[in-house]
Order: sequence, then C-alpha cells, then structure tokens
Amino acid sequence: MEYSIHELSRLSGVSTRTLRWYDEIGLLKPGRVAESGYRYYGPAQVDRLQDILFYRALGVELARIRECLDAPSFDRLAALRQHLAALQAQKARLEDLIQSVKETIGCEERKEPMEDEKKFAALKAKLVAENEAAHGEEARAKYGDGAVDATNASLMGLTQEQYDAWNALDAELRQRLEAAVKAGLAPGSEEGKELYALHRRWLAVTVKDLTPQKHRGIAQLYVLDERFTAYYDREVPGCAQLLRDVVEHWAK
Repeated sequence: MEYSIHELSRLSGVSTRTLRWYDEIGLLKPGRVAESGYRYYGPAQVDRLQDILFYRALGVELARIRECLDAPSFDRLAALRQHLAALQAQKARLEDLIQSVKETIGCEERKEPMEDEKKFAALKAKLVAENEAAHGEEARAKYGDGAVDATNASLMGLTQEQYDAWNALDAELRQRLEAAVKAGLAPGSEEGKELYALHRRWLAVTVKDLTPQKHRGIAQLYVLDERFTAYYDREVPGCAQLLRDVVEHWAK
C-alpha cells in the first residue's frame, strides 16, 4: 500500500511539515516522488517512520537515529526488543514515582511524617529515567547493558546523605570549571589536576570499574553530545571543552 504525504501524516500523527523536514535531512525519503512533486510512501517507509518514532520516544536525536537506521548492521527486530525493554523500564520507574506521590499525599492528608528514604527513592528513579531517555541508547551501545544497569543500580542504592554529597560534588565541579575557564587555566595546571580528581570522584559514585580509558570516553561525550555540552556550558561557554581536555591530560 502507498500513502501520500497527507495520508501518512494522518496515519502517523506526524505533521506534513515534519515529514518534509525528515526528507530534507535524509532521515525519511519518500518511496517515490511523482512528476507533480508529490511524495509517496510505501511499506518500507512506513516501517522506517515507525522506527523513527520509537527512537524519538526514547529521546534519541535525529542525527543519531539516522546513523542507527542506516548502519549496515541495523537489526530491526533487535532494535524493537531494545525499545520494548527500555519502555518497560520507563513504565516501571514512572509507576514507582506515581506510588511515591500517592504515599506523600496520604501522609500529608493524615498529617503523618514520611520516611526520608521513601521521599527520595522515587526522585532517584525519575533521575535514572531521565538519563536513560536522554543518553541510554548511546550508553548501552557504547558500554553495554550490564554497565548501564550497574550505574543505574548504584544511583538507586545511594542513601539520601550519599545522594546529597554526590550532587554537591557535581555543583562544586561546575563552579570550579567556570572559574577555571574565566581565569584561562590550562588543563595541565594544578587546578586542572584537581578538577580531574573531582570529576573522577563524582563519576566513581555511579560508574564502577572506572578505568582511565572509560573516563576519557565519557569525557569525550561532553563535547560530542550537545546535551552534555549545554549542561556544562549553561553559564560559561567552554566548560565542557576544558573538562574533556583535563581528563585527556590526566587520565593515564
């Protein structure tokens, strides 16, 4: 069966403007273009659009989706199974968060104190879910399911005191990075060495077996992935680059 661009838009819920954009960037080309200029989409394009929407639901960027779908090794069935596992994990974490909110409402209504561990368990689960949606696909492809699952488990296993300390390390790292960029400090400086040690301490809380090679690989993402770059550069541009360079210099 073949669909016009308007028919495919109604079928999928994707606007015709978006479908034209997907064509322009090479993400979803129509099966054929008539002499009139109208785009038509066949079964292969319908399947590809479904794959695109699955990846988008997991927060994967368009450029990365195109790389995945165009890779010679792309296995659609394996990808669908991975999508299902990721979505089921998101569902479980969301259900935990809903339950936590319900319990909090109940305690408030009954004027009863709520255990601190319960207060923050679901919030940690939400953080894991957000990280999984934003970076899980790439992380699992690069480091494997076992490493990512171990990282998530480490975060979920933190006590509230440990979780607060972990967040404090992150805040200190960003503040010192911003100051170092403003001061024009070099990666090989003494402050660069301390930034490296601070970043390693922060990572080691959730990343087990943090080898220098793995450390460098993670830091490299800070300049390759615009989401990481935006996080570190939100106040002072150049922080992500400096952190990557610091790790490259000191992680031996």
